[in-house]
Amino acid sequence: MRSIHEEDLINSYFQSLTKFLLNQPLLKYFAFSLFAVRLIASVPTPWEKAESENLPPAIVFKDYTPAVVPNGSTAKYKIVDGVKVFHLIAEPIEWEVAEGLKIKTWGFNGSVPGPMIEVAEGDKVRIYVTNKLPAPTTVHWHGVLIVCGMDGVAGLTQPAIPPGETFLYEFIFPDAGTFMYHPHFDTMTQEGMGLTGMILVHKREPERSKRPDRDFAIMLSEWNIDVGTSRPNTLKKDFNILTMNGKVMPATEPLVAEIGDTVWVRYGNLSAMDHHPIHLHGYSFKIIGSDGGWAEDKSILLPETTVLVPVGSAKVIEFVANNPGDWIFHCHMTHHTMNQMGHNFPNMVGMDVCDFNEKMNKLIPGYKTLGTKGMHDMTKSGLPIPPNSIPMLGFAGQFGHTTLGGMANVLRVREKTDHYKDPGPYAFPKGTIAGPATKAELMRDNIEVDCK
Repeated sequence: MRSIHEEDLINSYFQSLTKFLLNQPLLKYFAFSLFAVRLIASVPTPWEKAESENLPPAIVFKDYTPAVVPNGSTAKYKIVDGVKVFHLIAEPIEWEVAEGLKIKTWGFNGSVPGPMIEVAEGDKVRIYVTNKLPAPTTVHWHGVLIVCGMDGVAGLTQPAIPPGETFLYEFIFPDAGTFMYHPHFDTMTQEGMGLTGMILVHKREPERSKRPDRDFAIMLSEWNIDVGTSRPNTLKKDFNILTMNGKVMPATEPLVAEIGDTVWVRYGNLSAMDHHPIHLHGYSFKIIGSDGGWAEDKSILLPETTVLVPVGSAKVIEFVANNPGDWIFHCHMTHHTMNQMGHNFPNMVGMDVCDFNEKMNKLIPGYKTLGTKGMHDMTKSGLPIPPNSIPMLGFAGQFGHTTLGGMANVLRVREKTDHYKDPGPYAFPKGTIAGPATKAELMRDNIEVDCK
C-alpha cells in the first residue's frame, strides 16, 4: 500500500503531465487517454481491500459462530499455506426426499443441495471441482464479487469442465454475506437436477455478543417428479415437489432455539420458476440482509411476518426467540405445501358419490373415492399408491395430522434446549389450547349455534 504522501506526489505528477499535453495540439488525444487510465486505476476493485489486508484464515468460534444446515452439511476444508482448500464433486446420486420417495438426480458431494461452503470475509480459498457427470459443467459463485476469470460461466469466462476432469477456482471472499453456488452450463437441466448449494461468508466478529446465537441456512428448491418415477423432469414448468434443503415436511429437521436467542434464518432460492413467500407463525422479524449486502440501520426496518425470496436471491431474517412453542413456517403459495398426489388430478371437491363407492367395491374391493371434501383424504387414505411416490404426507402433531407437507418446517422454541437436539412436542400451559366451546361458554357470550 502507498502512503498518503506518495499518493499526493503521484497525483501532482499526473496533473502536471496532463496539463502540459493538453497544451500540445498533436498530443491532446494522448492526454485524454492518460487521464482515463488514471481515473480507472483510482477506482478500487471489490476485492482490493480484502486482498491488501491479507488476513489469516478465520477460525471457527474465535472469529465467527458456525451456522447450522437442517438436513444438510457444511463443506470440509483443509488449510494449505494460509488458504482454505475445498473439494466439490458433481456427480449422479440417489436422494431421499422423504420416506417413500427416492430420486435419481445430480448433486454435489452426495447431497441435494450440496454442502454449505462456510468461510469469513477475507478468507482466501482454492476450490477444486471434479466433474463426474455425463455432461460438461462449471460452478458459478452466485453473488460473490470476484475476478472475472473465476466467475464460472462456460464459454464466456472459462471452458466448461469436461466429464472426468477437475478444475481449480482460486479467489478471496471480500464481503460478509449470504450467497449460493450452481453450474452455469445448461443451467435449466443442471440446477433442476439439484446442483445447488449455499455459501455463508461471516463477518469477523471477536465479540460473541454481537453474533447471532442461532444461524440457520435453508435452500428452497422445486422439482417435477411424475408419480411413480424417480427422475426429475427439468423440461416441465409445473412443480409437484417443493423442498427445503432437499426435503419435504415431515422429513424436514426442525429449527431449535432457546428463549432469548437472537436467531438468523438465511434463505436461498434456486428454484426454476417460482418465488417463495416464507411465512413464520408466532413471530415478527426484520429482513436484515440479502445476497447484495446488509441493512445499514436495523432500527428503521419494518417488522415482517413473511419474507419473499425471489428466484435467484437470498434473504436473511432476524428475530429474538421470545415466544415459546412449536411454530410452523412455510411457503404461503398453497400449492407449494402439497406433494405429488396433490397436483394434476381431477377436481373431486363437492362431488356426490352417493352409493358409488359401494357399487365399485363389488368390482374393486377396497375402492374409495378421495378428494370430495378436499385434500386431507390424500394424507392417510390407507390405500396403495404408485411405487416411489408420496401423497400429502403432512405432519403428525400431538393433536392429529396436519394437511401440510412440501415446503414447510417447524421452529421449536423452548425455555432451555439441549443444543440443537429436537426437544419433541411443546408442553402447552394449561388453558392455552383452543378446544371445543362448552354450553356454558356459549351462553355466557350469547352465541347461538344452529346445528341443523
